[in-house]
Amino acid sequence: ATTEIYTLSLHDALPIFLDLDGIDGLLHITDMTWKRIRHPSEVVKLGDELEVMVLSIDHEKGRLALGLKQKEQNPWELIEEKYPPGTLVKGKIVNMLPYGAFIEIEPGIEGLIHVSEMSWTKNITDPTEVVRKGDEVEAIVLSIQKNEGKVSLGIKQTGKNPWENVEENYPVDKVVEVEIRSLTNYGAFVALEPGIDGLI
Repeated sequence: ATTEIYTLSLHDALPIFLDLDGIDGLLHITDMTWKRIRHPSEVVKLGDELEVMVLSIDHEKGRLALGLKQKEQNPWELIEEKYPPGTLVKGKIVNMLPYGAFIEIEPGIEGLIHVSEMSWTKNITDPTEVVRKGDEVEAIVLSIQKNEGKVSLGIKQTGKNPWENVEENYPVDKVVEVEIRSLTNYGAFVALEPGIDGLI
């Protein structure tokens, strides 16, 4: 059905209504796009003509529930085939929370980079230590929970774990020259290389 929006302003409550030849059509914000949006004006404006799908009919209220995103394929349907674990993805940081940052891989698909997956060597407690909202970053897909709509990502996996070859690079009895990083009452912490500390 092709409909025309007849009530919409930046201050309107959600959802919006469309005119289907005198019948009210309700288009909820969650049925506008697979992408996360804050307000309908990000997708539509007053007077737009839209081609939408009828989702349900409310005979008592004389109203139709309409969908715009249903005309496109749900991006989560092929998520496991498109982004198997180990895939390198690029995207923009769209949201920050105390436990991590969300990156938009594509419209409708966001993945979480947990703080524990941001550095091999640093104990990150605040994601702003590594990334900021709006940053373009690369990450590795760690896992996908399709039914829950979750993608777990890691930034540190885009680089080599410095501890992988530590036994090979620093065997017992090897003499190394180091820089003292800090002193404590029980010894001295030294830097063998970036990310690898030792204790004397």
